[in-house]
Amino acid sequence: MFRFAVICGAGAVGTGVRYLVGLWAGARFGSVFPYGTLTVNVVGCFLIALVMQLSVSLASFPPDLRFALTTGFMGGLTTYSSFNYETTKLAQEGAWGLAALNLALTLLGCVLAGLLGQLLARKLSGA
Repeated sequence: MFRFAVICGAGAVGTGVRYLVGLWAGARFGSVFPYGTLTVNVVGCFLIALVMQLSVSLASFPPDLRFALTTGFMGGLTTYSSFNYETTKLAQEGAWGLAALNLALTLLGCVLAGLLGQLLARKLSGA
C-alpha cells in the first residue's frame, strides 16, 4: 500500500509539472506548436532512460523510488516516456520487428483513436 501511495503522489507532482511546463512554453514560444508537450515528452524520455539504467546498474537503487519516479512522476508527466523506453528496449534486445510494430501500432492507433474520439464527441454533441 505504501508503494501505491508514493506512486499516486509522484504522479500528481508529474501532472502538475506537465501543466506548468505547458503554461511556460505557451507564454515563452506561443501556441502555434505544442512546445509544452514536446518538452515533457523529450524530458520524460531522457528521465525514464536515466532512472531505469541507474536502477539496473546500482544495487542500492530503491525499488520504491524507481516506481515513484517512472510509473508515478513520469507517468503523470508523460506516458510517451514509457512507450519510448519499451520500444528502445525491444530494439536493443534485437527485436527490431517488435520495436517497429510497437512504433507503427502506437502512432497509427493513437491517431485513429483520436480521430474516432473526435467523431464520437461531435456526434454526441451535435456539432
